[in-house]
Amino acid sequence: MSTIIKPYPPARCLLYITSMIDRARAKRLAGLAITSVLLSACFDDGGDESSILRGDEAAARGDMDAALAEYRLAVRRGSDDAPALTRVAHTYAQMGRIDEAGEFYGRAVEEDPDFADQAVSDMVRLARAARDRDDLFGLTSAMEAAMSFRPGITMQDMALPLARQYFRSGEYAKALPYYQASIAAMQEDTLPDVVFEAGSAYDEVGDCRRALHYYEQYRRLISRYQRSEVDWKIGSCSQRLARDLRDEGEDEEALFHIERTIELGEPRSDQASAYVEMAEILSDLGRCQDAMDAYDQVGRVDQTGTSPFVDLARWRYDQLRFQGPARGGLGTGC
Repeated sequence: MSTIIKPYPPARCLLYITSMIDRARAKRLAGLAITSVLLSACFDDGGDESSILRGDEAAARGDMDAALAEYRLAVRRGSDDAPALTRVAHTYAQMGRIDEAGEFYGRAVEEDPDFADQAVSDMVRLARAARDRDDLFGLTSAMEAAMSFRPGITMQDMALPLARQYFRSGEYAKALPYYQASIAAMQEDTLPDVVFEAGSAYDEVGDCRRALHYYEQYRRLISRYQRSEVDWKIGSCSQRLARDLRDEGEDEEALFHIERTIELGEPRSDQASAYVEMAEILSDLGRCQDAMDAYDQVGRVDQTGTSPFVDLARWRYDQLRFQGPARGGLGTGC
């Protein structure tokens, strides 16, 4: 038998043997003997070869618990080279145990990077199985392990589940590239909810400019009767972005965004402050009458009747009306 069986490259060998195990189950002892020899041909093992051989035989007959026990025994007795560690990892993967498979594949790949492809294959298979049973935590764990072996690996069918799991766990920055990949893959068939979630993730990390891009896209995809939540988010994010832009001296762009907050009328509780901020920008731009008109609206939109913005708006309105251009830092335009 040994004269006709050639060793397979380790990273491909276990994939081949997995198919042989199924044949061995059907053909009983004859298949078992063949599969055992094939398993032994995969690697040049050191350490406790008898435990490894017994593990191979147990794996061939489908007794994964016995196989795992033998492989673990071999590792404890000194067979801690990459082939032995990979046997342990692959057995854990066959049993659906994600964390243990990832741990032992990590040790194996550290010993011999040639096993990375086998590790990725098993971990991606585990990730898909986790996705199919709605185990998003298992999906994330398996894919993180796969990406540790092949950084940058992308699986389009995994992008959205990964994005949502990271989003739900509050890891918004990690969620973003997966939302981007998911939306890119959908192209014309983009789901509105996915677009909204992407915007919310950008919002959570403080990137209102990109958040607004997705919020506005989502708003166009839904009916006007469904827009209350996204209008609130657009209004809030626009006001925050306007403040940042004003601090940077970008008054024209700041005005565009604060006007969007006022146009949508959301958040309602912030409309008084939004009109004051718009008036101040207009004043700085030298648009004095427009600034006065904006100040004049503060009392109308104030919901409390006691807002300090009302008093501020009246004072600034009177200043512009009766005193003319301000001197001393109240705006370079009016």
